[in-house]
Amino acid sequence: MDEQQPRQRFWKRDGRLATSNEVLVIGLGRFGSALATTLVEMGHEVLAVDSDAQRVQDHMDLLTHVRQADCTSEAVLRQMGAENVSTAVVCIGTDVESSVLATAALVDIGVSNIWAKAITKPHGKILERVGAHHVVLPESQMGQRTAHLVTGTMREYIVLDDDFLLVELPVPKQLDGVRLGSSELRARHNITVVCIKHGKQPFTYTTADTVLHAGDLVVIAGHRHHVESFASNS
Repeated sequence: MDEQQPRQRFWKRDGRLATSNEVLVIGLGRFGSALATTLVEMGHEVLAVDSDAQRVQDHMDLLTHVRQADCTSEAVLRQMGAENVSTAVVCIGTDVESSVLATAALVDIGVSNIWAKAITKPHGKILERVGAHHVVLPESQMGQRTAHLVTGTMREYIVLDDDFLLVELPVPKQLDGVRLGSSELRARHNITVVCIKHGKQPFTYTTADTVLHAGDLVVIAGHRHHVESFASNS
């Protein structure tokens, strides 16, 4: 290769460098694969990397830009031009060392929005300390969500913050025929009914004049203790 020629720094098929509206996904295991393919379905451009040749091959027809590389090295990331993306997600599975090194390398090259998957809370704390802006614990979070769904009336359980939830559940029998403005749900239970679904109709926003019917689905918002207390007594 002529050393006077500019080095092609990225893996994109047209030779262009990555841009700030693209998402770099590191690791194409089950979590990373689902994340990358969903982002593509949503219309985002995804730049995916994995050190395993078979995984890269498996995703050639699913993702536009995919490359085999070891992203635990700052030099490798720079050689690929990864500093040009604004968002990167480290989806490396059980190899904690590689997960931490890849996250630290992304911090060092100046990526401004770094997400990282953790397999344990201590792993997550380490990722935060090396500079990850967001840490997700998918197995732990899914376990918590499933526990609430299988032991009560909740249909969906979404954690918005450490102590704030959105929950979907059926209207309890004691509220059948009650006008929302007269229900005193906020005053008595410290929860807010965000929207409602009557039968097979789509969800719609609630108003003070909305009439609740047993079996309708509602989405309620509130602090964890208040929401879970209301749901358990419904």
